[in-house]
Amino acid sequence: MKKQLLAICALPLLAIAAHAQNDAKKAEYFSAQDIQKQLADLAPQAKSSGSSGSTLGDYTSHQLKLSVRTSSGGAEVHAHYDDVFVVTQGQATLITGGTVVDPKTGADGETKGPSIHDGNTQVISAGDVVHIPAGTPHQLKIAPGTLFSTIVVKVKE
Repeated sequence: MKKQLLAICALPLLAIAAHAQNDAKKAEYFSAQDIQKQLADLAPQAKSSGSSGSTLGDYTSHQLKLSVRTSSGGAEVHAHYDDVFVVTQGQATLITGGTVVDPKTGADGETKGPSIHDGNTQVISAGDVVHIPAGTPHQLKIAPGTLFSTIVVKVKE
């Protein structure tokens, strides 16, 4: 009788777990219109603070994010994530490789610094796609008055 009672009690829990697994595997769609609206909503904060962002989706192997910048960022190196940028608006100078100046590594393994020494420079603009492997120093330089936005895919290594 105890085994039957346990089985009856366990069924709803198994159904909930199965439903949660199905939801985790569900395809998601983000329309161009929705993305443009979210980027436009992020712009005022980026204009006042230099940058703004949001997360579209956070999954086991990757994250989908939106980023809007109006000022240059510091140098960074991601220990466990590749970055893929899809530039949606504006233009920036991307510096990759080289050495991070005055590096500071946080508890999460991420290294940051004010700039990059001896990196490679590339101008990127709307429509461009960039892949930055984990462990690669990178920095975005934004010209004054520029609104630069990207869709960012952070792929876990």
